[in-house]
Amino acid sequence: MKTLEDLKALREKLKADMKVRQNDGTKIIIGMGTCGIAAGAREVMTAILNELAVRKLTDVQVQQTGCIGMCEKEVLVDVVRPGEPRITYGKVKPEDVKKIIAEHVVNGRIVEEMVVGKIMQD
Repeated sequence: MKTLEDLKALREKLKADMKVRQNDGTKIIIGMGTCGIAAGAREVMTAILNELAVRKLTDVQVQQTGCIGMCEKEVLVDVVRPGEPRITYGKVKPEDVKKIIAEHVVNGRIVEEMVVGKIMQD
């Protein structure tokens, strides 16, 4: 940082990043237990945040959670759209993120070949 403008730009970027993590619309939950991290959850989370930013999807909340209990299926990513079942995707790689965001988050179409679980919400 060399100028006050640099600091202001950083502040705005961080505020936008926080907004992505604190919204009431669609939620994306990434398993970040040690098993998930070892399988590449950090890279998947970075890919998710980048794809949301590229698409300017500010109404999507991104959360982390601990071990989900299906270590052999890591990286696990849940997508919860309001009023729809919670969908768990397994063995997610960074290159899968664009498809999940485009198909499920944006268009509401579940990527069936990657689903490992479905939970109905109340």
